[in-house]
Amino acid sequence: MAEQELAAVQLATMDELTLLTNRRGFRQLALHVLSLCKRLNKPVCLLFFDLDLFKEINDRYGHAEGDLALRSFGQILKDTYRESDVLSRLGGDEFVVLLSNTDEKQGKEILHRLSQTLKQHNQEAGRGHNICYSAGIVQYDPAQHPSIDELLEAADKLMYEQKLKKRTPKPIP
Repeated sequence: MAEQELAAVQLATMDELTLLTNRRGFRQLALHVLSLCKRLNKPVCLLFFDLDLFKEINDRYGHAEGDLALRSFGQILKDTYRESDVLSRLGGDEFVVLLSNTDEKQGKEILHRLSQTLKQHNQEAGRGHNICYSAGIVQYDPAQHPSIDELLEAADKLMYEQKLKKRTPKPIP
């Protein structure tokens, strides 16, 4: 009976496609990490990812290819980040990573490493498309982010600003 209960909890908190935590699992783990880091006075960063041009992958190559892109990105996150970091697929093509004992500067360095890993993956995969993303990074501040929702919202806003910058045509000099 205990095994069944554990399996039910895992199903309720795990994204079955990527095998990362889902939104519910993220919220539970994030509460724990934030309270622990706050108590120990350790920095925490949240990275919010949205895959760029994901709809085009689905439309052009089919949903099976879109699912493969999601699984691949999830695996790249697992390969790049620490086991102690909270990795989650919130839904659709949105992912988050909560980095404990990491300030914003360190988070940006790790984000750069992710970009390099993803670039290498795209070169080796040869799928006819590249997996790319926009990301927002926010360092947790209990005064500015009294809840997980506010922390997510702040990182999502920064991610969206980056996505808009990518779409805005650059003026020709």
